[in-house]
Amino acid sequence: MPPPPVADPVPERFDEDDHGEPPVGHDIPAHDHGSYDEEDVETGSSFAHEPPFRPRRNWTRIWTIGAVAFALAALGVFGALQYFGMPDWLPGNRPTFVQAPPDLVLEFPPDRQDRRTLPNGIEYFETSGTVTNVGTETRRLPPIKIVLRDSRERIVYETQIVPPVGELAPGESVTVNEAIVDVPTSAKFTEFGWAAF
Repeated sequence: MPPPPVADPVPERFDEDDHGEPPVGHDIPAHDHGSYDEEDVETGSSFAHEPPFRPRRNWTRIWTIGAVAFALAALGVFGALQYFGMPDWLPGNRPTFVQAPPDLVLEFPPDRQDRRTLPNGIEYFETSGTVTNVGTETRRLPPIKIVLRDSRERIVYETQIVPPVGELAPGESVTVNEAIVDVPTSAKFTEFGWAAF
């Protein structure tokens, strides 16, 4: 006796309330892409509405703003340098000597400057000169600055001498003698001038 015919199974009806998500192969209702609700925006959904493109940067405007800012900064630095002068920490900025006081004349002849060696082998530099007040008023004597340079005219040593008197009356002179130890062997030339008070 042949077996009875088997009826085709009836497909189950999908119910979102019962299962929570549709099974594979079932049709899903189309979503309206033209609108979005506030919940999508608040939860950061990847399907939330976004503009089709971001606005392009205006590079011309950015470069213009940068150029104006640079020009203002350069103008400010230039004005500060004109008003305050160059900062002291810049190399080569300051002059070697200060401006000579009025009426005071330094005389340090080359034949009175000499490098010598003591019996114990220590080298020292001996210098001698005069300061004269050629004016008609009494002048204070600032410190005297000695600068030693090498063969390439680079400064290798600096020191100051305090004159033996604090001021000179009109027509007076004072002799200045100094012995400086630990002078670099590269020193070849000597310069004399005034140091700042």
